Amino acid sequence: MDISGFKESSTETAVNYSREEELKAFDDSKAGVKGLIDAGVAKVPKIFVHPPDELAEEFDKYKNNLQVPVIDLSAIEGSDRREKVVDEIRMASEEWGFFLVVNHGIPLNVLDEMIDGVRRFHEQDPEVKKLLYTRDRMNRVRFESNYDLYKSKAANWRDTLNIEMLVSDQLDPDEIPTACRYAVL
Repeated sequence: MDISGFKESSTETAVNYSREEELKAFDDSKAGVKGLIDAGVAKVPKIFVHPPDELAEEFDKYKNNLQVPVIDLSAIEGSDRREKVVDEIRMASEEWGFFLVVNHGIPLNVLDEMIDGVRRFHEQDPEVKKLLYTRDRMNRVRFESNYDLYKSKAANWRDTLNIEMLVSDQLDPDEIPTACRYAVL
């Protein structure tokens, strides 16, 4: 597969396949997973294919307990409750990689606007997104696809807009992409 042009090769075989080259080509394109879709890729590239035995192992591990962890933030101000919530978040992050937060107090219209803003970011011109594409964890605003792309056995079919906004260290609003600036702020 030629990721730079997003064209599949029907002559690709295990003999001439280089995972490292495919990873680098995908990363160098700075287009992410959506870039593959937009380019019309009809077959999932090998870098995204998880080995069947690994998938079976994961399924067996969770098949009897497939419930997304729910973190309830109500009454978090209590000292004993705060520690429990932190432990719940740690466990959910380590074991699942995601969780559902309830009773957080964020109005539904704010959540909807954030989703719309992120959608606008991902659907904008690829050249605009490429300006933010980086693996540099020091960049507080970055577009990336698979933070662990070169370390994982198989890439995840995911793109991420990461905006780090720490309370103690204000982010210049001009650093936030215009497609979602209003929603983020």
